Amino acid sequence: MTTATKPPHGPLTGVRVVELAGIGPGPFAAMLLADLGADVVRVDRPGGPGLGIDPALDITNRNKRSVVVDLKDPDGPARLLDLAARADVLIEGYRPGVAERLGIGPEPCRARNPRLVYGRMTGWGQHGPLAPRAGHDIGYIALTGALGMIGDPDRPPPAPANLLGDYAGGSLYLVVGVLAALHHARATGTGQVVDAAIVDGTAHLTAMIHGMLAAGHWRDRRGANLLDGSCPFYGTYETADGRHIAVGALEQRFYDEFLDRLGIADTAPPRDDPARWAELRGTIAARFRTRTRDAWAAVFADSDACVAPVLTLGEAPHHPHLAARATFTDHGGLTQPAPAPRFSATPTAVRTGPARPGADTEAVARDWDVPALDPSHPHRKARQ
Repeated sequence: MTTATKPPHGPLTGVRVVELAGIGPGPFAAMLLADLGADVVRVDRPGGPGLGIDPALDITNRNKRSVVVDLKDPDGPARLLDLAARADVLIEGYRPGVAERLGIGPEPCRARNPRLVYGRMTGWGQHGPLAPRAGHDIGYIALTGALGMIGDPDRPPPAPANLLGDYAGGSLYLVVGVLAALHHARATGTGQVVDAAIVDGTAHLTAMIHGMLAAGHWRDRRGANLLDGSCPFYGTYETADGRHIAVGALEQRFYDEFLDRLGIADTAPPRDDPARWAELRGTIAARFRTRTRDAWAAVFADSDACVAPVLTLGEAPHHPHLAARATFTDHGGLTQPAPAPRFSATPTAVRTGPARPGADTEAVARDWDVPALDPSHPHRKARQ
């Protein structure tokens, strides 16, 4: 009789990651690695990160395990180095120099483990005039030119939550860098440091726009371009119930269907004359205000007009398309985005809920063979 083996949960099954607890893009990057199957051990500090959110509800800590290590304790750095010695990847999000002062920077970690990929997540990067300064998403994207592209030209640029900088320009670039460095380490036996700065990643995201700017197809100001909301057939409109519809009917054939479904094919001003765009926008806006958002969503539901209702976070999981794809999932009573992307041979899953600080210390000490991590270990008791 053969014993069935437990199927892998994602393509990174077997990869070990140490995450030094922080906030924002670092934890999200570690969550993505955990979603992909990595064994992520989050090293929490005593008392937690101080965000005020219940750890049981912090979705960015799903699929992880947690240990508590006081890095300011005399034995704290040694315990962290024991973990680093057995890891493939380490992620930290401190200001430049902090990890070094704690004795857990790249040099001591990679002295213990030359194959280690040491991922560093910051806003400004590891060097440059602003490197030691505090910052947040909105400041990072402001300097890259990305924020200046967004919004009505007659109003200040709006803050696009913290998705563009922290997570798109930060977390995702850290994950790409870590995976590339991990591939290199496995091929050569040598790890390296990955300097993932939000300013670098966000600037990189604007590559296509810089190309359009160089070609003369983008004006370097808000409200004057095809994709920045000034174009009447690429933007959002208010409906009769105060909600909104998003329109992206760029190509002519999609635009023709858009006008037909909207019921203004015979009255709409020409779209190819930017001088009449304000008039066209007014015509479209007036028409959208005659029905509710959901009524218009039904009109465009089976079309190629590229029109979609603007949903709230609470509504999104119930949209028929997202529900059919299980884009959102429920785990432990929490509705949350399911792991992405999808893999045919190594499917991913939400395996565990948010890790509670310190709840997995004994198991990690055993599984990673780091006995000194366990408070009940005789070595720890002797030194306390």
